[in-house]
Amino acid sequence: QVRLVESGGGLVQAGGSLRLSCAVSGVTASDYCLGWFRQAPGKEHEGVAGISPGGRSTYYADSVKGRFAISQDTAKNTLYLEMNNLNPEDTAVYYCRLWRGGCLFREVSDFAFWGRGTQVIVSL
Repeated sequence: QVRLVESGGGLVQAGGSLRLSCAVSGVTASDYCLGWFRQAPGKEHEGVAGISPGGRSTYYADSVKGRFAISQDTAKNTLYLEMNNLNPEDTAVYYCRLWRGGCLFREVSDFAFWGRGTQVIVSL
């Protein structure tokens, strides 16, 4: 069974950094599209960062470009999101996703899995 488990969230002051991890089991993560998504209270679920199979390309939401970086450790079968220069607008529950397809945000797939999320709170 495929399982994704996020970790690394927490409370951080504005301007600080966090690294989120997503441990994948049941499949080889690098064979699939991988991404980070987030949802803040009262706001829509949104894609944050994505990486294509084998890490051949990455893409980001405009709001996080230059601040966040998505990567993976194939030996650990783990996905990461490095978040720098955080601001209060980054406060959200962050979810990782693994799927088969064209690696677009919100893409419908017959093979897709989500983690249960990790909370990030950025204080003033």
